[in-house]
Amino acid sequence: MNKKNTQRHRQAPPAPKGGPTRPTRSEHTVFRQICNLIPGHLIPKLEREFQIDTRGFSCTSHVQALLFGHASHALSLNDICDALAVHEAEFGRIRGASAPARNTFSNANRTREPAMAEALYWQMLEHLQSICPSFTQYRKHAGFLHRLKRDIFAMDSTTLQLTLRSIDWARHRRRKAAAKCHMRLDIGTFLPTCVVVEDAAHHDSVRAAALCAGMGPDDVLLADRAYVDLAFLADLNARGILFVLRPKVNMLFRTIRKCPCSGKMLRDAIVRPAGVKTTAAYPGLLRLVTAMVEVDGVEREMTFITNHMDWSARTIAELYRARWAIETFFKEIKQTLQLRDFVGTNEQAVKWQVWTGLLTHLLLRFLRHVSRWGHSFSRCVGIVRSALWVKTVLIDLLHCYGTAGGPHRPLPCDKEPFLPGFEACSSRPMGQHG
Repeated sequence: MNKKNTQRHRQAPPAPKGGPTRPTRSEHTVFRQICNLIPGHLIPKLEREFQIDTRGFSCTSHVQALLFGHASHALSLNDICDALAVHEAEFGRIRGASAPARNTFSNANRTREPAMAEALYWQMLEHLQSICPSFTQYRKHAGFLHRLKRDIFAMDSTTLQLTLRSIDWARHRRRKAAAKCHMRLDIGTFLPTCVVVEDAAHHDSVRAAALCAGMGPDDVLLADRAYVDLAFLADLNARGILFVLRPKVNMLFRTIRKCPCSGKMLRDAIVRPAGVKTTAAYPGLLRLVTAMVEVDGVEREMTFITNHMDWSARTIAELYRARWAIETFFKEIKQTLQLRDFVGTNEQAVKWQVWTGLLTHLLLRFLRHVSRWGHSFSRCVGIVRSALWVKTVLIDLLHCYGTAGGPHRPLPCDKEPFLPGFEACSSRPMGQHG
């Protein structure tokens, strides 16, 4: 075959007017294309920085094996090792990675410093931002909050259940073990800006100061009542950070001035903490807003406190509604990543799996962004998972598949659809055949 025919053979068939029907073939597997998003020098540089003892199993192989576990949703250590052994040749082509033995992989998770995985995540976020600035660019908030030209952050934590074998370091209840992931999420970019992974024995408010250390003046913080600590709120107010939270049930306030309200805004008042200790902890004024907020299709009465005195009551209620984005984020990573079945039981292994899970989520969200995927993130992950070892261009794969809309759910009908003019005498609805 001559050179001209060879080039013709490698070219993809022309796409029809309605769009491509088949993705372009590639020399690299889909999983290799995902791993190639990580710069080749980055993992070896961090390996030297954290002085990791590789002993024949490089950190590149370690990270890529954990990425495969999340992308394929592997259930155990054996699932990862067996799958990589089956595809050992293709796995070895990804920067010379070696398929791990079970004991080697387990020892690496147990002994290596997870701070390296944490540093890898944040440096990858900076790298993806540098090659595609629009990935982390501020996006205008939807709905009523589009006019707020400031950074809005939501803070919360999620609990990761562990096995009883982890109870020596992650005791959560009397006979339960769990880890906790504290996070501050940027609502505009839907990406984390600060993450703390530890055991679940600490209360959420203990890590509040660490999560908000990087915030600046005029930033907005949204959180639930677990983070209501008046000394912490006084520090935020002194730094010029605006906050919207839900007060604790037993908190008492003394009303200074009432503000007019209407519609679903039930109460709007300027208040001060009523207790002696609470007044000393927060000497300033607060604003107390009570409104009817729709939650899962049902309206509920909810109360909020904030240190902003000029926003409308509706803006405060809508701001707290935006806090639920972090609940969506936690639901997204738990459904698409492997954060339920952990391949290790000690603290280092759990942290390695959590941080590489967040890295996998970051890479997949980047692919979703550059491919302009218009459907749900779970469908994007499902397509990638089904084609990990397929040699096709990943961007074309996302362009060609996932084009069907969501499931069609017929609207409920209050009364049977009789033919017009025959409602009184007809005893059989339309579409029914006896």
